[in-house]
Amino acid sequence: MSEFNRPIYKAREGAGVWIFKIFAGLFIVLLLGLHFVVNHLVAPGGLLSYADVVAYYQSPIIPIIEGIFLILVVSHALVGLRSIILDLNPSDRVLKNITTVFWIAGIAAVAYGIWLLVVMAGRG
Repeated sequence: MSEFNRPIYKAREGAGVWIFKIFAGLFIVLLLGLHFVVNHLVAPGGLLSYADVVAYYQSPIIPIIEGIFLILVVSHALVGLRSIILDLNPSDRVLKNITTVFWIAGIAAVAYGIWLLVVMAGRG
């Protein structure tokens, strides 16, 4: 099939992915709001120093919330980028390669971020 005979639209993103993006976006906004309030309004003078941030991460709930925030931001961003690429109507092979690269990049970014969270929590 030539490039010009390919269908203009192929449904290659299911409703589950679309719903995930919506809920992830909603939770990102909520967690970002919580992050701003706690870090910049509740903390006296805001968390400005390294020692303040290390002390903040000693609470067991904070690394968990920040980890969830990290996972949601990375996955939402990569799924959104994939959706933008879908608008360009790539071939199935190209889309599979892009999806694989996004999975690897997402896992690497989350693993690195979780490692940093563990290190910060262990510094106290």
